[in-house]
Amino acid sequence: MAGNHGHGHDHSHGGGNIGVAFFLNLSFTVIELIGGMLTNSIAIMSDAVHDFGDSLSLALAWYFQRKSQKRGDSKYTYGYKRYSILGAIITSIVLIIGSVYILSEAVSRLFAPQETHAVGMFALAVLGIVANGIGVLRMRKAHSVNERIVSLHLMEDVLGWAAVLVGSGVMYFTGFTAIDPIMSVGIAVFVLFNVVKNIKQIMPIFLQRVPAGIDVVRIAEKLSTIDGVEGVHDLHMWALDEGNNVLTVHVVTAQTASFELKECVRSVLECEGIRHPTIEFETPDESCVFRNCAM
Repeated sequence: MAGNHGHGHDHSHGGGNIGVAFFLNLSFTVIELIGGMLTNSIAIMSDAVHDFGDSLSLALAWYFQRKSQKRGDSKYTYGYKRYSILGAIITSIVLIIGSVYILSEAVSRLFAPQETHAVGMFALAVLGIVANGIGVLRMRKAHSVNERIVSLHLMEDVLGWAAVLVGSGVMYFTGFTAIDPIMSVGIAVFVLFNVVKNIKQIMPIFLQRVPAGIDVVRIAEKLSTIDGVEGVHDLHMWALDEGNNVLTVHVVTAQTASFELKECVRSVLECEGIRHPTIEFETPDESCVFRNCAM
């Protein structure tokens, strides 16, 4: 049996960036809650609830991102990379719950608009754009799916505050107060749309689907054309996260597996983007319970 385990690791500053985003978000949430009550703005109060959920999910994302960088041990032999995926799933759930709540509150105000303090809303919008903009700049080089969802949170907040900035100006000059709940609905729908899009990216990894862009049939065919290889079976492929693909395979050979043959197999797998291959070499007369597998 031959095994090959890639040991490349990405050492990013993702955990630290998420930490900065968390403290910015939590501090501004407190400001929002106070400002929303003072201005009587459902858009700001809704965003405060949304940001409180963000703060909770950012704390979890920060914890899971740091944990995901731990090396493998006796409990998690592949390492803790999937904690990043878990953090992204929890964050998405929090966003969905918060957005549904915002929609329910905003729709009721559409039928019963209330007076708001446009100047106060304008000032809070400026602060919101600055605070969340700093977070976006810190997360602009996000690598993991967890970091990208955190970055999405912050970008959504920047866009939301930009809408509040424009809306407060419209209310100040026209007195059209219904624009406040209208903005809330727009922000909530935008958030939900992007959360669903990100869940579609996360779930295939969580369910151990073959990573996008990788053709296991092509890999099996390439391995089968190597001199000395008589067959390939029991090929399984999945991803730990977006950057670490795992493969296990049984390779049938009539000869003793030489160093050159092993290197040829590993080279093919490396070219296919496999970072963690495990290869078992067998002779044609060996009994294998997996021989009837499709791959």
